[in-house]
Amino acid sequence: MSLALPSSPFPEAFVPASVPVTDHSAALRGEFVAALPMRHAGLRTVTVRWECAGPPQAAVVVLAGGISAHRHVAANDRFAEKGWAEGLVGPGRTLDPQLLRVLAFDFIGADGTLDAPIDTADQADALALLLDHLSISRLQAFVGYSYGALVAQQFALRHRARVQRLVVVSGAHRAHPYAAAWRALQRRAVALGQLQCSEEHGLALARQFAMLSYRTPEEFSERFDAAPEVVNGRVRVAAEDYLDATAAQYVARTPVTAWLRLSESIDLHRVDPAQLQVPTVVVAVEGDRLVPLADLVTLVEGLGPRGSLRVLRSPYGHDAFLKETDRINSILATAIRLPGDTA
Repeated sequence: MSLALPSSPFPEAFVPASVPVTDHSAALRGEFVAALPMRHAGLRTVTVRWECAGPPQAAVVVLAGGISAHRHVAANDRFAEKGWAEGLVGPGRTLDPQLLRVLAFDFIGADGTLDAPIDTADQADALALLLDHLSISRLQAFVGYSYGALVAQQFALRHRARVQRLVVVSGAHRAHPYAAAWRALQRRAVALGQLQCSEEHGLALARQFAMLSYRTPEEFSERFDAAPEVVNGRVRVAAEDYLDATAAQYVARTPVTAWLRLSESIDLHRVDPAQLQVPTVVVAVEGDRLVPLADLVTLVEGLGPRGSLRVLRSPYGHDAFLKETDRINSILATAIRLPGDTA
């Protein structure tokens, strides 16, 4: 999962808000500047960056991931770089760009230029502006994982007529207090790094803490069961190389301000499930330490007849969406009906 940076590794295509998108190639990418009334920060000027792949007349599905996800979900005919959801988007999959238009966007604040509290409602409203910009009246579905699941809920709540159904994976209607405390400590690690004039080291430590919360003890037992070693007079355990490499990759591509503000945004999220009037498939993972199964059961109960629950068992915990791609694809196949349904 990687955050979009101010200097993106992908070639940019600036599309002013007043100019309609007329290129009907299989994949398009653009950005525009808009005024966004934010819940906690007032009116701000933001840049909305997006990518869409698929036939221009096909039904549209929005795909949104965790706070590190971005607009490039999978390699396509125009943008060959590997995407963050590579195993879920492609020919023969439920999210097949030959049959659907798959739309994704960079979260507001992901470029690190917005140093203000960011609500999931702000992300939902930014998406509504994007749909207006692209002349898309209604989504076939919004598939959200982790933070994207929170944004999906807010979008259905605030723009109910613009989405036909939701698939929310590992994202509840509120932050669990344990997970919120875990993220608060990660933010303190960054603050400590900043006090020492080394915020990158603080972010690296926060990322390492995060990886422990994303995955499970079962996976670590299987992968890192080697005996500790004494290196330069200090004990080093088997998982440290993995954690160090993961942290280094993340710090190299992630603005600290972006990570802090989007981490906070998760904890700000809170909706009333009873107010969500859109048919919703909720996917929970047993062993997810950040979004417990019990919280997603509560979400489904609040949804009433509009909600249904699917439960996965996976050693990958919160990251199961990214690792169990075949199983997630099967769930999406039954959760998303193609054009012609009347739900």
